[in-house]
Amino acid sequence: MIRLSYVMIISVILMCVLAEELYSDKYDNTDPMSILQNDKLRDEWYNCFMEKAPCPTEDAKFFQEIFSESLQTKCKKCTQRQKELQLIMKNWYEQNNPERWKALVTKSIEDMKKKNAGR
Repeated sequence: MIRLSYVMIISVILMCVLAEELYSDKYDNTDPMSILQNDKLRDEWYNCFMEKAPCPTEDAKFFQEIFSESLQTKCKKCTQRQKELQLIMKNWYEQNNPERWKALVTKSIEDMKKKNAGR
């Protein structure tokens, strides 16, 4: 009985340690199409992600902060909705503005190299 308790406690601890914490879902209700279909908003968000201008909203800032890691890790820490948002964004840019998508991917790679070099 005591061994079983220890096994259960160790199992719970391991599950907690191994479980990857997800990004906050605070902005999961963001509507990507309203941004992507509006030239001004799309440019503001793009410039935010590229760090060429301040982020126009708190949700833009949040997604800009997690973008490089989420893209490079295939959204490992994303909620299901964040995976959907990233796919919508990726598909839109690949179809409508592939040059900007390439720039975003290149920047995300550079950001992750800097982050990993700092470890």
